[in-house]
Amino acid sequence: MAEFPASSSLQLTIATRESRLALWQAEHVKALLEQAGHRVTLLGMTTQGDQILDRALSKVGGKGLFVKELEVALEEGRADLAVHSLKDVPMELPAGFELACVMQREDPRDAWVSPHCAGLSDLPPGAVVGTSSLRRVVLLREALDALGRSDVRIEPLRGNLDTRLRKLDEGQYHAIVLAAAGLKRLGLESRIRSTFEPDTMLPAAGQGALGIEIRSARPEVKEALAPLADPATWMSVAAERAVSRGMGGSCSMPLAAFTTWGHGAQSAQLSLRAAWGDPDGRQAVVRVSAHAEVRTVADAEALGQHVVGLLKQAGATAYTPAPPPATV
Repeated sequence: MAEFPASSSLQLTIATRESRLALWQAEHVKALLEQAGHRVTLLGMTTQGDQILDRALSKVGGKGLFVKELEVALEEGRADLAVHSLKDVPMELPAGFELACVMQREDPRDAWVSPHCAGLSDLPPGAVVGTSSLRRVVLLREALDALGRSDVRIEPLRGNLDTRLRKLDEGQYHAIVLAAAGLKRLGLESRIRSTFEPDTMLPAAGQGALGIEIRSARPEVKEALAPLADPATWMSVAAERAVSRGMGGSCSMPLAAFTTWGHGAQSAQLSLRAAWGDPDGRQAVVRVSAHAEVRTVADAEALGQHVVGLLKQAGATAYTPAPPPATV
């Protein structure tokens, strides 16, 4: 990490959700910035996404509910940056905000967590599997159908990571599916019974990566964050997020997008796979892939836009938000 001269030392406040995982992520960024000579404090906040636990995110406004209050803190000057799980960040940020840094990615895969069942094929009759993601619902149902397991129920699972694990331990579910990255970051890797390979459960755009949001009018903060960025991850998630953006950018639509780099330290070949599911289950999952030489974020986004075209050619339809209710 680059060294900063004393004159560039900043006093920075990080806005963060107060869940254990969010605080770990904020503390991680805080430690890196302090190593570079900055003075850093945390501003813990509770978001709408943390408060609404009785309904699916797709029914109440999407994953943007996890970032709105943090953006207000940035706008009001109470914080200088916000650390997000990138898969929770909307595809389009409000005017005046920008994604200033994408950090090196953790394991992007989904994890199977169960005290008794080694995998899908080991579930007892009438088992209940919990997940908060429409993407996971569609891909799990596809895998279960291939096993002839129409008896298995997939039920909503909300709450922070500790709450979800508690619900599993209380016996409300036979198994749950979580992002492997969060479990590993909190030292809970032993809870992972197995991980789904992307061929079975293609990850969400940006899963496993941390993004840092700032106000666009803060170039000094962007400069301070520059040493924390990982260019390869940034290009990877730019391609993935371009797919989500092109398909409507909503968690109301089951959509996966995941990239892998070609072999070799200097390889510029980026492969992008995407999967789209019909929210109503009337159509089989659509899967497409493409690859290109990628050396810039713009190249990555162009690859993502190309994959959007392939999805639509294969029968996928973009999500169109419903108009707001008429007022009288």
